[in-house]
Amino acid sequence: MSDTSDIAETAGVPPQFTGPARPYPGGDPYADYRTAPFAFDVLPDLADRQLGGAVTAANDEFFADRENLLAPGPARFDPELFGHKGKIMDGWETRRRRGTAAVPHPAADDHDWALVRLGVPGVVHGIVVDTAHFRGNHPESVAVEATMLPGTPSPEELLAPDVPWATLVPRTPVGGHAANGFAVAVRERFTHLRLAQYPDGGIARLRVHGEPAPDLAWLGALGTFDLAALENGGHVEDSSDRFFSSALNSIHPGRSLRMDGGWETRRRRDSGHDWVRYRLTGQATLRAVEIDTGCYKGNAPGWADLHALDATTGADPADRTAGWTPLLPRTRLQPDTVHRFLLDGAPTATHVRIDIHPDGGVARLRVHGSLTGEGLKRKPGAGS
Repeated sequence: MSDTSDIAETAGVPPQFTGPARPYPGGDPYADYRTAPFAFDVLPDLADRQLGGAVTAANDEFFADRENLLAPGPARFDPELFGHKGKIMDGWETRRRRGTAAVPHPAADDHDWALVRLGVPGVVHGIVVDTAHFRGNHPESVAVEATMLPGTPSPEELLAPDVPWATLVPRTPVGGHAANGFAVAVRERFTHLRLAQYPDGGIARLRVHGEPAPDLAWLGALGTFDLAALENGGHVEDSSDRFFSSALNSIHPGRSLRMDGGWETRRRRDSGHDWVRYRLTGQATLRAVEIDTGCYKGNAPGWADLHALDATTGADPADRTAGWTPLLPRTRLQPDTVHRFLLDGAPTATHVRIDIHPDGGVARLRVHGSLTGEGLKRKPGAGS
């Protein structure tokens, strides 16, 4: 762990790291990694490949492929791994830029770029440009822009001169072998990003933390859909415990394939229980729910119950004592099983809370229903 890991953000501005890191000293490659807590990293990564994020184009990827930018997990480093082009790096790395014989250095504005399609459109709250293991070959500075184009535009369409781009991160110096975090103040819905690195170099990972803001017209046309799903604008507002894995995992797409693909709490040694509070896509009529304990075999919850709340009435979702209506009584759960329940006469709701007794793991929670007329009016980043 870095000796700067206890640095906190000041007035909403993440700490900055500049300059190269020390040469790799051997041993643990992350021993001198420079990082710090970021207030925004509790929000989902809108560029997550599991949501459909992709790096659709780059002007150069001579040393390392652009797709590595969105790879899950931290970047890996093998000091002995070389190929015919040189050191193989787990990230996006471009060749060294050159000027002319008279002026061999690149010009001040020379840069490399990559286009990123967000897995789900959304409002970006923070960006991490991670240069892990790029110590003397990282960019001097970076910039990030964003745009909103409907449909599936090609790279050529995104690069057209009439496409408006908003600046999320102005050109800013970054450090090598560091998690360079940037808070974003622009509260608009975007579908694509353009990452620029000046003048060249390598970036290991790009993380784009924010609130999903899906196309409500599309969801309205679908009728009934999963209102808790991340790609549909669902959000985890709070949870009692995230010791082994985040509650955000419980609203990811598809089935969980491993134990760490869901939400799992530590073993309770008291008389309490664990819970997650979800904000749905918008106000909706609820029809059915699924509680999936997939891959949790000796650590599934014993029981679960569900409650719903409509925040449009003025009720406070953070208050567990008022406004909540039972959806499902305390019900026995089976290990590694998809449990399905129809909700007859369910109320309209903007939030759902699952209580598990006493602890354990939930792989996925699906809340199927249809948006009300009020729900279809929700604005991006407006919460409930």
